[in-house]
Amino acid sequence: MPAQTRERILDTSLAAFGLRGYDSTSLDELATDLGITKQAILYHFSSKEHLLTATIELAVNELGSALSGASKPQARGFQRIEDLVRATFSLAARRPEVLGLVRLVSRQGGAASGALASAMSVMLGEAVRFVEAEMIAGRFRRLEPRMLLLAVYSAVIGVATEPEVMRALGLEPDLRSLVKARREIIEFLRAALIAD
Repeated sequence: MPAQTRERILDTSLAAFGLRGYDSTSLDELATDLGITKQAILYHFSSKEHLLTATIELAVNELGSALSGASKPQARGFQRIEDLVRATFSLAARRPEVLGLVRLVSRQGGAASGALASAMSVMLGEAVRFVEAEMIAGRFRRLEPRMLLLAVYSAVIGVATEPEVMRALGLEPDLRSLVKARREIIEFLRAALIAD
C-alpha cells in the first residue's frame, strides 16, 4: 500500500508540475487531487523540494525509456536521429507532462535544474559520442557536437511543448498539427545535419 501511494503521489505531481508548474502547485492541491492528506505526502517526501527531485527522476526515467526503446543500436546516420525525434513527439502526445517538466525545470535554474542535468548526463554523453562518430564517418556535417545537440534539443522540445506558440502561429495544438510539426522538424534536421 505505501509503495502504491508513493507511485500515485509521483504520478500526480508529475502531471501537476509538468502541466501547471511547480510554483503554481501546492502540496494541499496535490493532496486534494489524490484524495489524501498533505501529511501523507510528507510521510513519503520530506518536502515539496524532495518531491520535485523524485518527480524529476521519474520524468528522466520515462524520457530515457522512450528514447532507448526507439533507438536501434545498429541504426546509423540520420535514421537514428529520426527515430529519436519520433519517440520524443510520441511521448509528447502520450505524456505531455514529462517533457513539460523537463522544459520547466531546465528554464527554472537552481537546485532542481542541477538535479535534471545530473540525471540526464548519461543520456547526453551517449548522444555526444554518437554525433561525434557520425561526423568522423562523414555522415553529419562537422559542427561542435554539444552546440548541435543543444540546438536539436531546443527545436524538438520547443515544438513538442509550446502550444501557446503554435496557437500564435495559427496552428491548433492537436494531434494533426503535432504530426505535421514532427515531419517538419525531421526535414529541418535532415537539411541541417546531412553532410553534402
